[in-house]
Amino acid sequence: MTLQQIYYAIKISETGSMNKAAEILYVTQPSLSGAMHDLESELGITIFHRSGRGVTLTNDGVEFLTYARQVYFQYETLLDKYGASGKRKKKFGVSAQHYSFIVKSFVEMVKQFDAEEYEFAIRETKTKEVIEDVSTLKSEIGILYLSSFNRAVISKLLKANGLEFHKLIDCSAYAYLWKGHPLANESSVKIEQLYEYPCLSFEQGESSSFYFAEEIFSANEYPRTIKANDRATMLNLMVGLNGYTLCSGIICEELNGSDYIAVPLDGMDDSTESGHMQIGYIVKKNQILSSMANLYIEETKKYLQSLMKSNDAPV
Repeated sequence: MTLQQIYYAIKISETGSMNKAAEILYVTQPSLSGAMHDLESELGITIFHRSGRGVTLTNDGVEFLTYARQVYFQYETLLDKYGASGKRKKKFGVSAQHYSFIVKSFVEMVKQFDAEEYEFAIRETKTKEVIEDVSTLKSEIGILYLSSFNRAVISKLLKANGLEFHKLIDCSAYAYLWKGHPLANESSVKIEQLYEYPCLSFEQGESSSFYFAEEIFSANEYPRTIKANDRATMLNLMVGLNGYTLCSGIICEELNGSDYIAVPLDGMDDSTESGHMQIGYIVKKNQILSSMANLYIEETKKYLQSLMKSNDAPV
């Protein structure tokens, strides 16, 4: 088994097509197919189901690709640190729940690289997909939160996938509102006051679970709820329907604008464990992080620390 075969397998799984992968890899389709047949024969497994509509991973293939991505990622990390990389592009990906600060940190990191030298990706996605992306090394880092409610379930899932959680910041629960909302000028609000308005939350897909929710108190019964898939839609619903969502209180006005405000939930002080959130990043256990990953973590910590020092910061 060679690194080239591993790389070929990764590209085929990403494109779902031998022909498309061959185009990207600048090899002929017969050569690519031959390389995969040799690899499968050596391993004694079938990695891909082949059909007229493309290729899909077998169960053995899914398991193989999980380890193959780790091997190839560590190979690339070694080249970044010790090799003469030449024109090889630097690669880095982060998957996260919907936090504006993760975009801010990403922007600051990317500014430090030549645009022709990198291939970076940022994915705001569902909680379970954040875990899956990091587990399969589709992304090197994931950002999510733990609370007293979801900690046991999420921690068990992280352990099962060989991942570890590192705290970035502790924060309490806030109501996130449009500045024109009737409750926006309150110094704090009770959760019962919000029930008059639509509760907004991020859709978690078919595997939806209270434990995967991005909003704290997800098990509460709300009179009216609306789910959205992205932050832009959520912000529009706040304005159009006077909707609200529950959040960490971390607001990046530079990216989201100044039309939104975080109002503390009444009674949710540091001693109230149920209203406490711990936001952090997840990575593969014992993984050597790339220089881009370390820089991203550094920029994220720097930004969060600047918010904590600001008099206007809600955290």
